Amino acid sequence: VSTDDEEIAEVARVHGAQVPFMRPASLADDFTGTATVMVHALNELAAFDYACCIYATAPLLQARFLRQGFELLEQNPDKSFAFSVAGFGFPVQRALTLDEHGALTSLYPEFRNTRSQDLAEAFQDAGQFYWGRSEAWLRGDVLFSPASLPVILPRHLVQDIDTLEDWKRAEYLYAALKAGGELQ
Repeated sequence: VSTDDEEIAEVARVHGAQVPFMRPASLADDFTGTATVMVHALNELAAFDYACCIYATAPLLQARFLRQGFELLEQNPDKSFAFSVAGFGFPVQRALTLDEHGALTSLYPEFRNTRSQDLAEAFQDAGQFYWGRSEAWLRGDVLFSPASLPVILPRHLVQDIDTLEDWKRAEYLYAALKAGGELQ
């Protein structure tokens, strides 16, 4: 576990995780990117061929998807990363935004009259995990690029937590998935 907080480190240790170093405060703010934290961790640890970032804000993460991501990356030596993605619930080409007067306008007006079923499927970062070759992290390869492979997750198994509303939704999803036997 990479953290700057001793309380979090202790909770991690109690639950069997290792905390081999403390992250400097300069890498523990709301603006430090994942790649920077990964480079720091790799520089602190012994050499590994692969490294995976797992977000604590991904409560529905399942081991089978982690394994799938690792195996996918391992089988494609020309790629740098494999990470979780999920499809959008509706084509992003039909997205709406608010103009300066609060009125709705098409984000992509060229698709305004296109049937939704005729639009290409788009994916979003599911924010659960990022497998990468250690040298790719250290080189600064771009994560969201053709150097990456997708691990496509069902939308109902994805909930990132950034807000209190996200937390509440995650609680509901967790309870439903547990009752339905989908959590492993």
